[in-house]
Amino acid sequence: MAAPEAWRARSCWFCEVAAATTMEATSREAAPAKSSASGPNAPPALFELCGRAVSAHMGVLESGVWALPGPILQSILPLLNIYYLERIEETALKKGLSTQAIWRRLWDELMKTRPSSLESVTCWRAKFMEAFFSHVLRGTIDVSSDRRLCDQRFSPLLHSSRHVRQLTICNMLQGATELVAEPNRRVLETLASSLHTLKFRHLLFSDVAAQQSLRQLLHQLIHHGAVNQVSLYSWPVPESALFILILTMSAGFWQPGPGGPPCRLCGEASRGRAPSREEGSLLLGSRRPRRDAAERCAAALMATRRKSEAKQMPRAAPSTRVTRRSTQESLTSGGTDPKRELYPPATSHEAPGTKRPPSAPAATSSASASSSTSSSKRAPASSAPQPKPLKRFKRAAGKKGARTRQGSGAESEDLYDFVFIVAGEKEDGEEMEIGEVACGALDGSDPSCLGLPALEASQRFRSISTLELFTVPLSTEAALTLCHLLSSWVSLESLTLSYNGLGSNIFRLLDSLRALSGQAGCRLRALHLSDLFSPLPILELTRAIVRALPLLRVLSIRVDHPSQRDNPAVPGNAGPPSHIVGDEEIPENCLEQLEMGFPRGAQPAPLLCSVLKASGSLQQLSLDSATFASPQDFGLVLQTLKEYNLALKRLSFHDMNLADCQSEVLFLLQNLTLQEITFSFCRLFEKRPAQFLPEMVAAMKGNSTLKGLRLPGNRLGNAGLLALADVFSEDSSSSLCQLDISSNCIKPDGLLEFAKRLERWGRGAFGHLRLFQNWLDQDAVTAREAIRRLRATCHVVSDSWDSSQAFADYVSTM
Repeated sequence: MAAPEAWRARSCWFCEVAAATTMEATSREAAPAKSSASGPNAPPALFELCGRAVSAHMGVLESGVWALPGPILQSILPLLNIYYLERIEETALKKGLSTQAIWRRLWDELMKTRPSSLESVTCWRAKFMEAFFSHVLRGTIDVSSDRRLCDQRFSPLLHSSRHVRQLTICNMLQGATELVAEPNRRVLETLASSLHTLKFRHLLFSDVAAQQSLRQLLHQLIHHGAVNQVSLYSWPVPESALFILILTMSAGFWQPGPGGPPCRLCGEASRGRAPSREEGSLLLGSRRPRRDAAERCAAALMATRRKSEAKQMPRAAPSTRVTRRSTQESLTSGGTDPKRELYPPATSHEAPGTKRPPSAPAATSSASASSSTSSSKRAPASSAPQPKPLKRFKRAAGKKGARTRQGSGAESEDLYDFVFIVAGEKEDGEEMEIGEVACGALDGSDPSCLGLPALEASQRFRSISTLELFTVPLSTEAALTLCHLLSSWVSLESLTLSYNGLGSNIFRLLDSLRALSGQAGCRLRALHLSDLFSPLPILELTRAIVRALPLLRVLSIRVDHPSQRDNPAVPGNAGPPSHIVGDEEIPENCLEQLEMGFPRGAQPAPLLCSVLKASGSLQQLSLDSATFASPQDFGLVLQTLKEYNLALKRLSFHDMNLADCQSEVLFLLQNLTLQEITFSFCRLFEKRPAQFLPEMVAAMKGNSTLKGLRLPGNRLGNAGLLALADVFSEDSSSSLCQLDISSNCIKPDGLLEFAKRLERWGRGAFGHLRLFQNWLDQDAVTAREAIRRLRATCHVVSDSWDSSQAFADYVSTM
């Protein structure tokens, strides 16, 4: 009796409080209620009016509302704003109530976006609060526009920050300055413990203040926080200083910027001091004074060009002397001495009134450069590659550069931006030479000559474990910096480099990965590498990576176009360094997952077999667009898998012409170690379908270990689908539980007959059946009946695909 009495007491308390607090609200809403009583919309119920009043006075009624019985609390939850709804979550769960439907409705009404079909949302509260935090930080949502978002007792950023697991910074580093501001100190402290992933998208040029704010933000979130992944997306023209800042901070190195506030978390006064002018302008100091990265990169670039031009083109032309001279002076600030060009005095921190010492040899250097330039116009076409004309790139209006320079005028500002445009242009035969002049290609020279961090002179903090660079072109300077950091980045576990235009810098990357692998405590276990071109054929590149990283567990590599070495007829095709590519056998490695995307052209099967033979622990193999010279080569690969890769469980082939490899496919289906096989768009049934299908079904019926078969895009048709139904017959020993027959020209009547055969054999539920992009829209009634019958046997995943529109799109592209 105690429980019902307590329930009645709480109910009476709620009614009394609600009645007392809603007298004013009721009087305000009485008139409109009376006027609309006879209309289609009934007036608000008394309980709803009470609930609104209680939600408006949660500041004084919160503890009492938490103690309400479950039925009453369930009706009040939709009336609460997001702050109290978030605070009452734990109490609601204890009473057996869920708020997920309320958060989903809030997402649909306020965010007005539909989550991706590939995304599985496990907690709508966390998803909503994370998106709400980002919108408030960027100023893209007005919290005063909706009563559910506005409450003077709560800070939107602080209240939602503990749900943020992933934060994205875009464009001009919006949000970085706000987060490091003193009023948001508690917000940043909460983010430091909750945030795991930091993403940068579509970054643009930024000023000094924004970079200083980003430096403080990264220091607290990475060095003193829990961020373990940094991802950069779509940065067509990376700003070198900003890119190096993000990289070095992610690697755990730290020095505060010039004039920056000391870090109160470091605990030592020395860690908070600003570097002196002699310590350089980059994030990490060096043991010698040096100027900013733009000048050093430009000096190395122009010195290399003058050296190459002076050897082959000794004659001068007065017409280009003035332009080349002004360019040369603005880049090098005078002087032709190589030491002076590579290690000049620091200029990026000079005071506005500082005068530079005169540089007597400047005119001579400019004239020499002019002479070689004019002569290049008369050089024959068969001579060395000509340097491209200087491009000029201006910042957006109103945006100042990161550094102020005296004496060079407006042209030097343009040249500062020009350096980073030119650095991304990969010129054959010139890229390695620039690197050798500037930094000795990582052969032990002083890394500071190109602005690389002096690691031994810097402070080391916590670093991230996952680094991802998607569509971020890497200049020579950026690539050297990345390689220099990678060589000692022992905490890095996963590295993704996608379409970065590495070119010949891939050799430096391999050297740094080899150095990292030799470090004690190296944790790198996953490498994802993809690019348009590669100076090495993909199989040689794979061999080099596996040789450099024997402890690697996951390797995904893709090259879209063949390299020059794939075409021996290309003149001047220099080979890679001998220590990168060799004929010696690959030592045994720990590779468990290998994914390879091949360019066009036949691939040498022996090279692939050598990688497979050394990967005895391989469990998953995926080959995309692979082409072999003959079916015998493909059979050699499959035989190697059977003999050396006994742990292989998943095998996938995509976009491969296997029409002439039917005996090899049957060999695979008889393999009793594989659990999942994928033939995606492999033209399996293009030849001899009437003879091949029964052989394929017979092989599958005798295989008791195969659990999944994926056949998308093979033109199976109704006849092929009905033949596959025999795999589930009573005399079959198959244990197949996943079948993917998407994009196979299946019509509703064939699918219905397939469902009837499964019912007749009574195999019971066999798992998942995928039917995407088939011709089921030709007879919607029959298709619905077929899917209804199939759902009694398996879990069906389908879509509403318009086959007529798809056919029209296909014809339009022919």
